Amino acid sequence: MRLDVSVLVLLAAFSALCSGEEEKKKEKVKKLQIGVKKRVDNCTLKSRRGDLLHMHYAGKLEDGTEFDSSYPRGQPLTFTLGSGQVIKGWDQGLIGMCEGEKRKLVIPSDLGYGASGAPPKIPPHATLVFEVELVKIERKEEL
Repeated sequence: MRLDVSVLVLLAAFSALCSGEEEKKKEKVKKLQIGVKKRVDNCTLKSRRGDLLHMHYAGKLEDGTEFDSSYPRGQPLTFTLGSGQVIKGWDQGLIGMCEGEKRKLVIPSDLGYGASGAPPKIPPHATLVFEVELVKIERKEEL
C-alpha cells in the first residue's frame, strides 16, 4: 500500500512538471533574444547605427516554417542599420556585429510585424526566428 502511494505521488509530480513545460512552450517571446552562432577573431569593425549592412538571412516562424531567405537569391539584403528600413528586431539585434559573424535572433511580435503580421506568410502576433550572417559593413566616413 505504501508503495502505491509513493508511485501516485511520483506520477502526480511528473505530470505537474510536464504540464509546466507545455505552458512555457505556449508563452510568447516577450523580448529580443540574440545568440551568437559564429564569432569572428580579430574583429576591427563592428556594426553601428548608420552603417550600410549586407546581410544574408533565413527567416522562420516558431514552428520552423521558412517564410523568406536571401540564400536562394544569392544576393544579400542591403540596408542602413537603425534607419527603420527593416523590422525593429533587426535594427536592435544587429548592432555590434562583425563581418563574417552569424547570429540567431528570436524576435517578439512587437519588434517584428505586430498585430497585422505580413500576410500571407507571417500571421498576426508571430514570433520570428532569423539566422543572419553579416557579409559586409560599409561605413560612411565621419565628418
